[in-house]
Amino acid sequence: MKKNIDLGLLIIRVAVGGLMLLHGIAKIGKTSFIAGLLSEKGLPGFLSYGVYLTEIIAPILILIGCRTRLSSIAYVFGALFALFLVHTNEILQLNENGGWQLELLGLYISGGIALVFTGGGKIALSHSNEWD
Repeated sequence: MKKNIDLGLLIIRVAVGGLMLLHGIAKIGKTSFIAGLLSEKGLPGFLSYGVYLTEIIAPILILIGCRTRLSSIAYVFGALFALFLVHTNEILQLNENGGWQLELLGLYISGGIALVFTGGGKIALSHSNEWD
């Protein structure tokens, strides 16, 4: 069977971008929870609007393949921020099935990191820039 790396990268982009986009859409107009968490940590509440960049704009750009590497950096930053802001207590925990408690977030982060290194492939809106 012939390898099709570009199709594989498209599938990763759709999975990583599409699934995170749903999280971002669910947070539209509901950033007060995040602002409260930021305030508890001594950070300014306006940073809660970063969720729109990291969970809506970056995933859309990843999905369409526009500046995939740059968008993936923002995406991974947002996921790591969520990991350390909200899920710090769960980092070393296992779920009821023996898997890592944060396995979904771990898959988001690892998929995003993979796209930082690979780019979006040739089946993308743009693929000739160094940030693609």
